[in-house]
Amino acid sequence: MNAKILIHTCCAPCFASPYFHLKDKFRIFGFWFNPNIHPFLEYQKRLKTLQDFSEKENIQMIYKDEYNLEEFLRKAAFRENNRCQSCYYDRLKYAVIVAKKGNFDFFTTTLLYSKFQKHEMIKEICESLAKEYKINFLYQDFREFWKEGIKISKERGMYRQQYCGCIYSERDRFQKENKERY
Repeated sequence: MNAKILIHTCCAPCFASPYFHLKDKFRIFGFWFNPNIHPFLEYQKRLKTLQDFSEKENIQMIYKDEYNLEEFLRKAAFRENNRCQSCYYDRLKYAVIVAKKGNFDFFTTTLLYSKFQKHEMIKEICESLAKEYKINFLYQDFREFWKEGIKISKERGMYRQQYCGCIYSERDRFQKENKERY
């Protein structure tokens, strides 16, 4: 039997390609914990898309379905320049705790798929948590599957978000679009 891996999953489009590349090597369990995603309707769209994908592919999922705007804002307010590090750390720490309690052989994250995330920071956080909790971190630069993942998500009609999830990234997206227009 293949080793058991917990994959922290930020959304279905980011999960699809890494899943297809790892499924023959591991027993995959997805893990949803993304309290950073706002507004609530965005959170619901991403969760529903992931649920649909995991059901179609028969992927075992663990959902920590928690929408808590106030908690996120308490952690991010006045720390906007450090918000990504805090956000990554909170979600990945929870994933590592779940992986450790669940006797998983490895953990990883789909955050390593996006070309728009802070890749080296995510890798460093995962390596640090792996050492602290004495669990194996599977590092793979999933960005190499970027175009393939986009193709899969479009072919399957997945909801494809336009920003990382937090209200700050949504603001940045709209500010960028406005600058490009004018």
